[in-house]
Amino acid sequence: MPSLSILLIDDDDSQREVLSGFMKKNDYKVSSYASGEKGLEAVKKNYVDLVITDFKMPGIDGLEVLEKVKEINPEIAVMIITAFGTIEDSVHAMKKGAWDYLSKPIDLDELKFKLKKLNQYKNLLQENENLRSRLSDESIESDIVYKSSEMEEVINMIARVSQSNASVLIMGESGTGKEMVARAIHESSSRSENPFVPVNCAAIPETLFESEFFGHEKGAFTGSHKKHKGHFEISDGGTLFLDEVADIPLNFQVKLLRALQEKEFQRLGSSQIIKTDIRIISATNQNIKQKVKNDEFRSDLFFRLNVIPITIPPLRERKDDIPLLVEHFKDKYARQNGIDVDKITQEAMDSLMRYSFPGNVRELENIIERAVILSRDSNITCEDIALKNTQELCEDIDTGLEEQVASLEKSMIKKALQESNNIKTEAARKLKISERVIRYKIKKYDIKV
Repeated sequence: MPSLSILLIDDDDSQREVLSGFMKKNDYKVSSYASGEKGLEAVKKNYVDLVITDFKMPGIDGLEVLEKVKEINPEIAVMIITAFGTIEDSVHAMKKGAWDYLSKPIDLDELKFKLKKLNQYKNLLQENENLRSRLSDESIESDIVYKSSEMEEVINMIARVSQSNASVLIMGESGTGKEMVARAIHESSSRSENPFVPVNCAAIPETLFESEFFGHEKGAFTGSHKKHKGHFEISDGGTLFLDEVADIPLNFQVKLLRALQEKEFQRLGSSQIIKTDIRIISATNQNIKQKVKNDEFRSDLFFRLNVIPITIPPLRERKDDIPLLVEHFKDKYARQNGIDVDKITQEAMDSLMRYSFPGNVRELENIIERAVILSRDSNITCEDIALKNTQELCEDIDTGLEEQVASLEKSMIKKALQESNNIKTEAARKLKISERVIRYKIKKYDIKV
């Protein structure tokens, strides 16, 4: 993993020496300066990944350093060092764009953790940028639109696994975009010139699995009037995508496993062995591990398919993506239908942000497609998106903002607790708040746990 390049600004000579020595000892490239002026001159001349600056310094202080660094290059992360207890300074710096902060006296273990976290994040962004470049170079149109860190991790996994031949198991609720992720892996791999063959395993009758996957000769069974190539043969050299893989019947699973292990198969009605070179990507919206425990899915096949797992979070857990997806689908369907739609009203967007989207991205896409077609003018309104209870959400202005926020908070906390079996730490993680905050809210709203 490439190491961070760090520029340290601190007018305290002893602290600057300690921090600089510690970071160099941990293999980071460090340059240090005693004033904001000298540090900024260095930033102008040399690229760095991170600027660590003391908040209170004579001359240019830490906040001015932050602002000027962002003017020079917004991609440079800035970490502010503040005196113990000055939370206001830290909050103000974060609002101005600081990546993180450290409180004095500085805990070196905390500094080490934060540097490691930033290094991982920088490498994640670079890998994702490389993936996007490959996708762009190959003129691949992708509907993977996102902003959230949750989807950033998914894109990172696509970048990391695409060049291998390892089997990938994509897990996620219906409508999260599992096939889209599978296609992105295929299209950014060395197999992209060869077929991508999607198979909906839930739609195949149990008696036809062998014929569908391995093919058959003419006359192999009643009704087989001509030779038929199966999915294994068609996808040779490419990728076979097994959607709803948990629905493959047990009696076929052992045959599928053998074909994957031996990389060969026989058509029904033929003794000829056909060699195959395919990559398997599977997907499921079911708890396949539980099916293995219940002896409803073979453990050996599961381990063969689950070499690299990728989990796509539901849309309700990555709401940062909703505005971007709305704009993407609005433009897409306006263009396809030749309709002039400029924007979605704030009230309509607010109602979408409050909606839980049980159908995930697919449901959002359908909602926006319908809204574009039904919109009466160039603005999409609450009435156009026609969500359940949308009108009530949009028109319920008589209820005060504080009451609506409190009602929403209470509802979300109850749901998170229910999904976490009343484990507060887990519920807080789902809500992206601290355990201290969730305990305070539980007490505030008198939620029974």
